[in-house]
Amino acid sequence: MAVKLRLQRFGSKKRPYYRIVATDSVNPRDGRFIEIIGTYHPIDKNNILKIDEEKALQWLSQGARPTDTVKSLFTQLGIIEKFTKNVK
Repeated sequence: MAVKLRLQRFGSKKRPYYRIVATDSVNPRDGRFIEIIGTYHPIDKNNILKIDEEKALQWLSQGARPTDTVKSLFTQLGIIEKFTKNVK
């Protein structure tokens, strides 16, 4: 089972918000997931981004692969940097 960290879309038309979830790579975008890691509201004025850092680091250490968008969000919060320091 290949686990991915990716965005799951919610909200109405032209007003999206996302959950960052750990899911099996074969599941559809808005399908089943294993665990919710955080939320992301890109439309808000402040681009609200809440991520449980401990869960994210745990999934990364277990081999989960983030998508490009999730990786950039993790980079904004410094999670990727902490993960690479812990790996070395």
